[in-house]
Amino acid sequence: MQSRWPSRLWIVRHGESAGNVARDLARNAGAIRIAIGARDVDVPLSELGETQAKALGRWFASQPENERPQIVITSTYRRAQDTAAAVRRAGGLSADAPPNVVDERLREREFGVLDRLTSAGIRELHPEQAELRRAIGKFYHRPPGGESWCDVILRLRSALDTISLHYPGKRVLLVGHQVVVLCLRYLLETLSEAELLAIDAHGDVVNCGVTEYRFDPTVLPNGALALTRYNFAAPLHQAGAPVTARPDSTGAAR
Repeated sequence: MQSRWPSRLWIVRHGESAGNVARDLARNAGAIRIAIGARDVDVPLSELGETQAKALGRWFASQPENERPQIVITSTYRRAQDTAAAVRRAGGLSADAPPNVVDERLREREFGVLDRLTSAGIRELHPEQAELRRAIGKFYHRPPGGESWCDVILRLRSALDTISLHYPGKRVLLVGHQVVVLCLRYLLETLSEAELLAIDAHGDVVNCGVTEYRFDPTVLPNGALALTRYNFAAPLHQAGAPVTARPDSTGAAR
């Protein structure tokens, strides 16, 4: 059977970023704003994030050559692109892998007026948004100038259509962000809102954690991608790299 899907699909969250660190510092200090000067799209990996990305690359490199990613598609954000670049430098890709593809549809969720605010900052500066989010839930809440989870899902539907059109039967690695990992699970597994939020409530997606799908021709009339592992942190454990699961710098209202 000729699949319309990749034969393997890995979805990876970027390594720890400087924004993750800044968010923790702001929260621990009880600050209302996260102190980071760069645009969110330009925030680099932290030193630990670089170590995590290298560990991920070495893990992929340890797999047989015919089981490594052939295609890499990454968010436009620097921390995701740098993570993907580290995998390539470590020899973690198939020998015939073309240059990494950058796709803006894999970008971080946009927070609009809540950008760079801690949870305390949102309650102090935008109490009406805190109440609205509580009332309608995080899945549907769209802050002014920002996106809801549904908005992210809408663009990811388009991204999956492109992937199925251009890379059927290929081994594809996507490098993005926490909400991207979760929303792709929603789409690929046809989850409900409640099921998705239960996964989210169970714990954050770890930095450089691996979520993997394999094409199963026995599922549904024409086959489908089946989840084989989620939030897999063994590549970091094996390399002795610390595992982190901090929300992004703009993630107070994630």
